[in-house]
Amino acid sequence: MRTISQVAELTGISPRTLQYYDEIGLLKPSKLTQSGYRLYDDEALQKLQQILFFKELGFKLKEIKEILQKPDFDRIKAFKKQKELLLLKRNRTDRLIQLLSRLEKGEPCMSFKEFDLSDYINALEDFKNNSTDTVIKHWGSIENFDMFIQKIKDDEAEVAKLAIKQFGSVEKYTEAMKYNLEHFSEIMDTKLSEEAKEIAKQSDILYGKLTADLSENVSSPKVQAIVHELLQFIRKNSTGVSLDKPYLNILIDTYSNDYIKSITDTKYGKGASDYIAGAFRYYSKNNTPENN
Repeated sequence: MRTISQVAELTGISPRTLQYYDEIGLLKPSKLTQSGYRLYDDEALQKLQQILFFKELGFKLKEIKEILQKPDFDRIKAFKKQKELLLLKRNRTDRLIQLLSRLEKGEPCMSFKEFDLSDYINALEDFKNNSTDTVIKHWGSIENFDMFIQKIKDDEAEVAKLAIKQFGSVEKYTEAMKYNLEHFSEIMDTKLSEEAKEIAKQSDILYGKLTADLSENVSSPKVQAIVHELLQFIRKNSTGVSLDKPYLNILIDTYSNDYIKSITDTKYGKGASDYIAGAFRYYSKNNTPENN
């Protein structure tokens, strides 16, 4: 058992913060001495470690408490999710450091103002905080939605380019996305129409064909024919999308994302996400952009 002072010294968390965690029911001491002093065992310290990881990822204390109190909370699974999120965060930081290194050397860099998606990202954060049940229903968990937000942050410039291409400006894109978030439940219900179900079914069939034999080389004519068919299907059913290099790169990056990988590999087999990304990458390198 450790006293509150010993825990503070070990973790760098102030005694007052630990007291506050106790007051709000986030982290209760393992026991109290006869004098009323808080004592913490190893299990409490493990829980504190989990809390600190969530805090590092930007979760609010209320959200952390809700996550930890879920009956099906899996500590190891949570660590894996946290690791994935931290890796995404690290990748973004690495890119910022690389940009700063270029600036230090006096290399010219374009303005990023026109690619600023902060308003949209803030809207996503507000949606997460105000529509927790909806987020969990459609994304599976708050952690999954945070990975979705982090992916947008990491690919902000590419997402913004695509937004400008489809909507004319980041501002118009943000307005459209805010409307979608405000009417999310209605839109999701609409998307469950028979036509949408059929589109989803056809998409699943095509991805199933693409991943039917993961041992086949992605450069084979058969595989590339399926890729071509799949990309034509995407263009036909996604308004305003043209299959140019930037869009293909976004597709490739999407299937390289850890969160998407876990979903895709579960559905189509281990390694399916990397296989799909590889097939798209080969197509991108060896075909003229499809703009018509």
